[in-house]
Amino acid sequence: KELSKLVHKHAEDGRNGVRQARRDANDRLKKLLKDHSISEDDERRGLDDVQKVTDQHIALIDDLQKKKDSELLNK
Repeated sequence: KELSKLVHKHAEDGRNGVRQARRDANDRLKKLLKDHSISEDDERRGLDDVQKVTDQHIALIDDLQKKKDSELLNK
């Protein structure tokens, strides 16, 4: 059970890291729009792409956490 708690903590840390990367990317896109380096459509597309990648990585972390949990608790 202790290892399971540790897995949950690391998974949450991983999800937080992915979310922080999303915030950084979104901030950069917004800055590019503000500087007129990209159009609003490009910004919207970029924000959507960043969100899709974020969702994929969080889903991957969740899957790994579930697999490791079942592995630990079934022994």
